[in-house]
Amino acid sequence: MKKIIASCLVIAVLWSCDAVKNANNTQKGAVIGAAAGAVIGGVLGNNVGKGGNGTAGAVLGGVIGGMAGAAIGNKMDKQAREIENALPSAEVERVGEGIKLVLGENAVRFETSKSTLTAQARQNLDKLVPVFMEYPDTDIMIFGYTDSTGRLEFNQKLSEDRAASVRAYLISKGLTASRFQTTGMGPQDPIATNDTPEGRSKNRRVEFAITANQKMIDESQGQN
Repeated sequence: MKKIIASCLVIAVLWSCDAVKNANNTQKGAVIGAAAGAVIGGVLGNNVGKGGNGTAGAVLGGVIGGMAGAAIGNKMDKQAREIENALPSAEVERVGEGIKLVLGENAVRFETSKSTLTAQARQNLDKLVPVFMEYPDTDIMIFGYTDSTGRLEFNQKLSEDRAASVRAYLISKGLTASRFQTTGMGPQDPIATNDTPEGRSKNRRVEFAITANQKMIDESQGQN
């Protein structure tokens, strides 16, 4: 799993850069504390992804901090590891006190110019369902993306429909509908060039932002 390393210029007042690099996310949450949580969260969010933070990274930027943040971070560390084990083809990244999950075409593929999930996509989503069920106190935002080929209006609608298809499939497997929100991003926030077939393939993706719901936050704060 990629480690999230915030700007040493910001963190230096709290901890040395070497210590930050060698710490896990739970330790970072406890050391940063509530006072600096929002600042550090912004730095983490702005350093997520290739070529930009991406929408999921921005959503995950804010943090609670303190011991509550450390408790949430510990749960997210475990969930992130389980996602990686369940679906090695996914890109899993811990951001703040949440998880950024990127499913490229090798993990979730759709029929050309359609929002219909392929059989392979359904099989890979099936691997995520047990993990999501094991951690019911999380909310999941789903972002659909396309490449820049074709009309913007078409791509925008296509991205919305693809995010909705992923949500509908996960709900059909028994996950609670209220946990999910969907957004279509069209060709926005590309993570690769749209000038090559390989780059366009990378940009056609689905991203998840997994965050603690209010129940997990309340329970974590009650442990203090």
